[in-house]
Amino acid sequence: MLQSLKPGENTSLSQAKGQVRVSHSVGTNLDINLTAFLVTDSGKTINDNDMVFFNAPHHASGAASFIPPVTQGSTVSHSIDFDLSRLPANITKIAITLTQDGSAGGFSTVNDLRAQVLTAGNTLELTPGVFSQETGIIVLELYVRNDQNKARAVWQGFASGLAGLCNLYGIEVEESAPVAAAAPAPVNMKKTLVTLTKPDSSHKISLLKGDSAPKSIRVSATWIDNGDGIDNDDLDLRVGILRPDGQMSIIQAPDKSGAFNADPFVFHTGDVVTASVSAPGCETVEINPAISRLMGGKVALVCSVYSAISNGIVAIASLKPTMRMEYGDQIVDCAFEFKKGFFNSMVYTYVIGIIEIDQDNITLRPSGITSKAGSESTPWLTRTGDEISLTMDGPYVFKGKKISRSGSKRYI
Repeated sequence: MLQSLKPGENTSLSQAKGQVRVSHSVGTNLDINLTAFLVTDSGKTINDNDMVFFNAPHHASGAASFIPPVTQGSTVSHSIDFDLSRLPANITKIAITLTQDGSAGGFSTVNDLRAQVLTAGNTLELTPGVFSQETGIIVLELYVRNDQNKARAVWQGFASGLAGLCNLYGIEVEESAPVAAAAPAPVNMKKTLVTLTKPDSSHKISLLKGDSAPKSIRVSATWIDNGDGIDNDDLDLRVGILRPDGQMSIIQAPDKSGAFNADPFVFHTGDVVTASVSAPGCETVEINPAISRLMGGKVALVCSVYSAISNGIVAIASLKPTMRMEYGDQIVDCAFEFKKGFFNSMVYTYVIGIIEIDQDNITLRPSGITSKAGSESTPWLTRTGDEISLTMDGPYVFKGKKISRSGSKRYI
């Protein structure tokens, strides 16, 4: 039986045991690698041994095994065998990822990309997303929920390759070593985690210089299924960019995803439409560290999660959204204890954090500000001197269209 799955969709698998196969056309200067990360409910590996790839092809549990790539004619196939029945008790998910480490560039240079999940007598086709400069992709997730073996198509891209994926799943690697050619290295660089929970708190980071400086500022928003049994757990990470000239740009997926190496120098890696307790939803943007210099002055970004009424009414607070900013060894989390109550069940936007970038300096502070009950207005930033003000009265911005009321604030 043949079944197709679009990004964000999930389905049950007929058996716990099978194979993930990713294929693409042969290309010049491509270096494609398939990697599996076995993670806990927190979305992190327990240790380096939970990463399965060509230098560490077998997980001790037998739940995942790497199969060397095979070239047939003009097609290269990469495979990982899996057996969800052998997942250790503390491992809840297998994330299957893909990286392009060659000099050809990002996945826009990879032709005829496709993925399949093969179980006895059944083939699940995963429709890929559209990629450009991304060098890492979370292709799909395999997990067990309510005693059912399941697969979820993700196709979420990252501009930071295997190093970024390792950081996402809690494995540290040597920045100076060829990541794809070596096993996870011992911890050489300690990461600094700062958690901000109060609106009046803040954290400052200085951008690094030189060839070894991180190439991206990564911001991610994560949320979980609230367990109400309704398929409405679809949040969207939206970023408003206050430019040096006072104008605003809005970044959201899939229609206003932006660009990393061109204006507005912020790239949304893809829309995620589902979440569960075992597989939280996560959307990500990659910010060019040079954005302030490229735009010619101070830049501020307001990061919020939003749920359209058309998605189904849901109390965003119940999904426990959090935000994380990563820059090299610096990790800053913004998390809140959101208010409960009747009117909060009609709140559709939470501002999780505000990032200010001035040349080589970054300041991040949490917010916790929400839209008014029933309002779908957009978070809006204005600058007076050196002060940034946040209001919740920007124009309505929906996926695929915008509605700007007469006389209201405008954006580009």
